[in-house]
Amino acid sequence: MEMNQPIGRTPLDDRPDGLVGKPLDRVDGPLKVTGRAPYAYETHALANPAYGMIVTATVAAGTITAIDSDAARRAPGVIYVMTHENVPAQGEKKEQVWPQLQGREVTFYGQPVAFVVAETFEQARAAAMLVAVTYDKAKPRGLLRDRLAEAYEPKPMTTSPGVKPDSALGDFDGAFAQAPVKIDVEYTTPTQIHAQMEPHATIASWETGPDGDGVVLYSANQMPNRGQPAIGSVLKLPPERVRIVTPYIGGGFGSKLQAVPEATLAALASKVIKRPVKVALTRQQEFHVATHRTDTIQRIRLGADQDGRLSAISHESWSDTAMGDGFYETSANVTRSLYAAPNRVTKHRMVNLNLPIASSMRAPGEAVGQLAFECAMDELAERLNLDPIELRIRNEPTEDPEKKIPYSTRRLVDCLKAGAERFGWDKRAKPGATRDGQWLVGLGVSAAARQNPLKPSSASVRLGPDGVLVVRMAMTDLGTGTYTILTQIGGEMMGLPPEKVRVELGDTNFPKAAGSGGSFGAASAGSALYVACDNLRQALATKAGINSDEAAFADGAVKAGNRSAVPFTDLVGEGLEAKGEIKPGDMEKKYSQYSFGAHFAEVGVDMDTGEVRLRRMLGCFTGGRILNAKTARSQAIGGMIFGVGAALMEDAVIDPRYSYFVNHDLAEYHVVAHADVPDVDAFFLPELDDKANPLKSKGLGELGICGAGAAVANAIYNATGIRIRDYPMTLDKVLKGLEERDLQRRT
Repeated sequence: MEMNQPIGRTPLDDRPDGLVGKPLDRVDGPLKVTGRAPYAYETHALANPAYGMIVTATVAAGTITAIDSDAARRAPGVIYVMTHENVPAQGEKKEQVWPQLQGREVTFYGQPVAFVVAETFEQARAAAMLVAVTYDKAKPRGLLRDRLAEAYEPKPMTTSPGVKPDSALGDFDGAFAQAPVKIDVEYTTPTQIHAQMEPHATIASWETGPDGDGVVLYSANQMPNRGQPAIGSVLKLPPERVRIVTPYIGGGFGSKLQAVPEATLAALASKVIKRPVKVALTRQQEFHVATHRTDTIQRIRLGADQDGRLSAISHESWSDTAMGDGFYETSANVTRSLYAAPNRVTKHRMVNLNLPIASSMRAPGEAVGQLAFECAMDELAERLNLDPIELRIRNEPTEDPEKKIPYSTRRLVDCLKAGAERFGWDKRAKPGATRDGQWLVGLGVSAAARQNPLKPSSASVRLGPDGVLVVRMAMTDLGTGTYTILTQIGGEMMGLPPEKVRVELGDTNFPKAAGSGGSFGAASAGSALYVACDNLRQALATKAGINSDEAAFADGAVKAGNRSAVPFTDLVGEGLEAKGEIKPGDMEKKYSQYSFGAHFAEVGVDMDTGEVRLRRMLGCFTGGRILNAKTARSQAIGGMIFGVGAALMEDAVIDPRYSYFVNHDLAEYHVVAHADVPDVDAFFLPELDDKANPLKSKGLGELGICGAGAAVANAIYNATGIRIRDYPMTLDKVLKGLEERDLQRRT
């Protein structure tokens, strides 16, 4: 099925109170809480694995002059030590999956320089400490701001080939110059780390058979089908000879979109020792060996009339990544579709530094772009002495401002109004006017927007003689609830209870699927399953001698009109199978497709210490058809909490002398804890998007983080009257702002 026209009435529309949408508990929950859901490092499918440990570079730039691995090779239990001197031949890099241990050059701190394989983890770790590496050090290129003169326009990324880094419409310079009210501000966001609970881990087995070489990887990978050609390119294998198995993933947030070096090294070592090799990154290695979110510098210029109607918008963003890489943070992309203005410019520029590879992190682009842009809108509202919500309403577009096509659905204004009413926005006072003892109290708001893409996906279903529907696809579940929503879709379409649906995911031997990322997973995989089930319904109706348009499916049977219901078990014989496929089509070209929402935050700021405490937070969102009320709310709240961390604490600090992240563990890299989020809630407005996909749903996995931190930042301003444009808004910055404010008042 290709999305070339709007979706008409569907079986899901006929049962608005059916299984889809219900707050069904996670079907994989019992397996996880009892330890029976094996993650990559825990699988026993590959017998007798050896253990690997990566040795990483302790300089960020330079050349390896010598590697002494003799002591490591003689250490107890050591099987193999791999360096650039003996690594097997590799192919070309592809989509940020790079060959490993190639030559003597070091381009970032934490770059793998050796790989030790031993009989046990402890032996591998001990031997890795014995590998002595000497370097001819060079001065690293470590800070984005120091290299802005070298910034260049990046090429469109392979994952979004049609999206250009720059856009322009009208005459921005002229309109901005003539605007009666204008702001020109710079915001900065720091490097951030995914910090998912499960580390990157792989068990690899190189296999040689009559059809040639191949590799099996039990690996934590969000998009296994995308990983096949990338890993295959590096390992010099055709994609079909790379099997990736990843049924359970303990969080990813984008860090597991592609294979990290541990997978490549495990596969190469297995090829040499002819035995499976397992490896997991240490928590410290996660900070440098795996990917991270790049820091950004963003300049935003807004021009408006006295009534707050925008005439000019400019959003420019600078970011960085590793030497030789082309990834850039698409911070300004969301600005292209958010608010109306006839004259517009967005630009992205990037710099290559001696830092690890930067890549996607939950809501890439929008997450940090709206941290800046939604605060700039708040600044404009303050300049105009206009309510921030009213400013956004006055700049509501009638069509996508740059694409000049209608939105499939857009309920941003509804979200702002409904959220404001529930939150009590009318109680918001002037900046610095509300106190609660020692605490200055403020309210902040932000819009939320996230693109809603559809990706090619396929699924197979089989209805067995036991009446159980088995669903298979190479989709993944990050812990977000994929197993559960697919169970609901399959059960609803076939008239089966959840216990009669078994979903099998995470194996590239299954039909290809989009994987988890970019907020497209549920809609893409769910739509493929919908089509497969629709095909199975037609096959069952035909076998029952019923017109498929009149058939009703319930209680494990099919019937039509006054005819007696025919049980599936009477129709399927030894089993009946069907397949389904979904592809994007004309709808994504004819309609601008986004999920929307609004964030509201109340904070307290201690007037003496500068301590910031989130008091409460509310999100109002639209996401098309909600597939599971419980997992959807969980995703929204999780994103909001992610946004709180970005606003207040997350910062991987770069030491420019050594170009490495100083706080490279969870003791020093601070993420949100329970005490930081006392009262966070989210709700959804009803919506169906018939232009999006057969489910009429939209992505939610990343919408919750978009703009969330900006609402907190705007609340801090409303509490204190100080504007902090350098994230995160830590104690020192608040105190400095309070001191400067008080000094200005005294003078």
